[in-house]
Amino acid sequence: MRKIIAIVFLVISISSPLFAGGGWTKKKGEGYLKLNQWWVRSGKYYNREANIIDITTTGVYVSSLYAEYGISDKLTAITYFPAYVRSTLNRREDPEGNLIAAGDELNGFGDIDLAIKYGFFQDKKVVLAIGLQIGIPTGNPSGGETQLLQTGDGEFNQMLTIDASHSFYPIPAYVSLQTGFNNRTNNFSDEFRYGLELGYTHNNFTAIARLKGVKSLFNGDDSQVSGNGIFNNNVEFLSYAVELIYSYSEHAGVSIGVASAFQGRQILASTTFNAGIFINF
Repeated sequence: MRKIIAIVFLVISISSPLFAGGGWTKKKGEGYLKLNQWWVRSGKYYNREANIIDITTTGVYVSSLYAEYGISDKLTAITYFPAYVRSTLNRREDPEGNLIAAGDELNGFGDIDLAIKYGFFQDKKVVLAIGLQIGIPTGNPSGGETQLLQTGDGEFNQMLTIDASHSFYPIPAYVSLQTGFNNRTNNFSDEFRYGLELGYTHNNFTAIARLKGVKSLFNGDDSQVSGNGIFNNNVEFLSYAVELIYSYSEHAGVSIGVASAFQGRQILASTTFNAGIFINF
């Protein structure tokens, strides 16, 4: 049973920081590290009315470190550090090749997330965890020659989350649910977040299916709009994602994944990609 739970926790912990291990917590002194590359490039955008429109092609590329460490058997410390964020706008030309707008780029740190998570009923069939995540505005909210590009949103936020997870042992599968409330500052609207994750392991491979949603409370300043369609205010979406993980040892592995959206508002309308490598210690 412990082996199955460990596998399930490993699967969840290398997924999106939204879940951060689901309802499971790390054992005291145990740790997890993941180096990840995430990127999106798009010439389409969900506008404020949730319609897809054409925009100047823009790209966002994020190289990050995600880490978990067990302070105790029930208390886990978590950090997400986007060490390098590259944001770009393409050069625009008319059909004759004349310049309409020069390209632009911005490189730098992103916004750091720090979190703690406390687990309940860790030896039960359904495990629960309450988490508190703090977003620190270490990124650049306005840069490049146009001052339109960003590596962060420039606001300090606090998010409270509740996770519930269940292992289907002896079947090597799990399910996790999460809800969260994100309190945002600097005239950004607060958000309600929710998600569902399913995973199944066969030999050294694990497949994950994921749904993730964000709903804005629209209680902020709607003029907070960026040039890259990632750090806008009043962002809303319902996304789906799949991820494939290969564990080449008990302590290390790699992952690849893609995600897209059923619907959205004030966000890029294209598929995102990610690839990473992780270790457990």
